[in-house]
Amino acid sequence: MTAPAYRRILLKLSGEALMGTGSHGIDPDVLERLAGDVRDLIASGVQVALVIGGGNIFRGAGLAERGMDRVTGDQIGMLATVMNALAMQDVLERMSVPARVMSAIKINQVCEDYIRRRAVRHLEKGRAVIFAAGTGNPFFTTDSAASLRAIEIGAELLIKATKVDGIYSADPVKEPSATFYPRLSYDQALREGLQVMDATAIVLCRDHAMPLRVMNINEPDALPRLMRGEDIGSLVVSGN
Repeated sequence: MTAPAYRRILLKLSGEALMGTGSHGIDPDVLERLAGDVRDLIASGVQVALVIGGGNIFRGAGLAERGMDRVTGDQIGMLATVMNALAMQDVLERMSVPARVMSAIKINQVCEDYIRRRAVRHLEKGRAVIFAAGTGNPFFTTDSAASLRAIEIGAELLIKATKVDGIYSADPVKEPSATFYPRLSYDQALREGLQVMDATAIVLCRDHAMPLRVMNINEPDALPRLMRGEDIGSLVVSGN
């Protein structure tokens, strides 16, 4: 068997990715498919960490417009990510994949506290590690949490899983003529205001030379092909 192209990765999934065709919540079929991808990656020798958003359960933006305190809204969102992380842990363990949820906020009757050295040790032992509750701070997105955790654990690649094939100059669903970028720099993404990740997340990756791959999670065998070294989606790296 060919050695995987990456030893350790962090996979960022949006909460919406878990909804499938539904309007909210978790689609069990989608969850099982994604967990199966993680299982196959670990079986191939890749150490896999995950960050999952919470938008399928709670989105604070609408309530903030109606007067909810932003900090409170973000804290509710953190709890939503813990729910998604526990769901992913459960299905992985039913597939006989050891998994650990590590939360940035103290909720240790439910899951482990995030400790960097312990997280790395879990990965080294072949366990899937799911980072929950974002950074533990309001005003920071789960994209920023994914960038931060990828840097902390020494990941070789940060993968942002989306519903499109990579990065475009505009939304390809609304503008079919949008330009596809197979490769670009963090500075270009910031300069052109491309909707890759929020600016904080992009700057973190840029300043710590963390490669970012944006790809369609619904494309068949996309993750295994990427681990075999195929050029899937869009790659964002340092440069001009």
